Amino acid sequence: MNKINLIIRREFNERVRKRSFLVSTILAPLLMIGLFAGMIFVMTLRSDETKTIEVIDNSGIVSDRLESTGTIVYKPADRTLEQINADHEGIWGVLVIGDIMNDAGDVKLYSYSSSTVEIESSIASALEDIVEAEKLKRYNIENLPRIMAEVETNIRVSAFKVDDSGQQKSSSSALAMGLAYALGLLMYMFVMLYGNQVMNGVIEEKNSKVLEVVVSSVRPFQLMMGKIIGIACVAVTQFVIWVAVLGIGSAAVMNAFVPAEVIAVVGDAGAVGAAMPEGLSPEMISAIGNLTDLSYVGKMLAVFLVFFVGGYLLYAAMYAAVGSAVDNIQDAGQFQMPITVPLLFGLIGMINAMNDPSGPLAFWLSIIPFTSPMVMVARIPYGVPMWELGLSVGLLILTFVAMVWLAGKIYRVGIFMYGKKPTPREILRWVRYK
Repeated sequence: MNKINLIIRREFNERVRKRSFLVSTILAPLLMIGLFAGMIFVMTLRSDETKTIEVIDNSGIVSDRLESTGTIVYKPADRTLEQINADHEGIWGVLVIGDIMNDAGDVKLYSYSSSTVEIESSIASALEDIVEAEKLKRYNIENLPRIMAEVETNIRVSAFKVDDSGQQKSSSSALAMGLAYALGLLMYMFVMLYGNQVMNGVIEEKNSKVLEVVVSSVRPFQLMMGKIIGIACVAVTQFVIWVAVLGIGSAAVMNAFVPAEVIAVVGDAGAVGAAMPEGLSPEMISAIGNLTDLSYVGKMLAVFLVFFVGGYLLYAAMYAAVGSAVDNIQDAGQFQMPITVPLLFGLIGMINAMNDPSGPLAFWLSIIPFTSPMVMVARIPYGVPMWELGLSVGLLILTFVAMVWLAGKIYRVGIFMYGKKPTPREILRWVRYK
């Protein structure tokens, strides 16, 4: 253990003291916060330009009933399409409506600048309301508008999760899906990033002939374990700093964009039978309540950290084995397929877990160690029994130890192989060496 500790400290200090580590650790979360803030800012920007659309209504039922919006002004046309094309000064586009009552697709929009999905959706929605109202008139129902207004109902569903003890707590399926996607994707990115660091480090040390001296004092298993855990400590340190910075930034964004009165009633709104604040849906109130619940957030982060460390350790051992078998990064490509395929299966399982978190496919993929880091963290926001968590973590640790042992066997032979690209059959032969 003393030798492993020395290797861990050496790997940790070598990477943490680099300027690139400090820059990436501080700038990465700030860039992420800036990116999301910029996206929100860009989405809130809207052009104040008013778009004038002349309407050629061949159906005779639409043009007089189209209501202009803040950015779109409808104007009945008093000339043909050819005449408008010849002189379209001050006009954004032309809407030509055919026999829309019998053919819903007989609508054409001619624009003199780029059109957008938002504009086309706004026009389609306005036309749908007019055509539907006209079709309802044919039934000759007295006071139809009043009847339609009276029967119109907006259902708001408040979801609650009931645990084994019978306690009820508000839940948000939208928040669970968003967290599942974000946590699963982060897991994939972290495992790929730090796993490649291990592989590159092994290749660099092998080419510098440093390992020929080191392996005379330590066993390959000890060297492999120390290197993997050392880089894991770097990853955890960086992750904790990122969480702290992102947590402070998220709290600032929450205070800036969520009204104080909403935060004040979140706790009461999460109770069964409590009245929801006006203008806010139960889904939104539940999401805000979970995001401001320190126990909920802490649980998500703790489980993510456990599976992140376990997933990294497992795949880092595989990456280290690849690095010890080749002389350069280019040759490593052919041996990375057994690593990338399980990761891709994990991404696919993550998507399935978001749609059916309790299904058999999500269950088994969250238990199998090669896919559990991504699939299990995607299931966590929906609630997972403790025995499944324990089984998944246990198998992940056992598989990691076995993979380190296997990688050490490859490491022992591969570090002395230079100038020759080994075949998969040769690597299997190295594993069987005593």
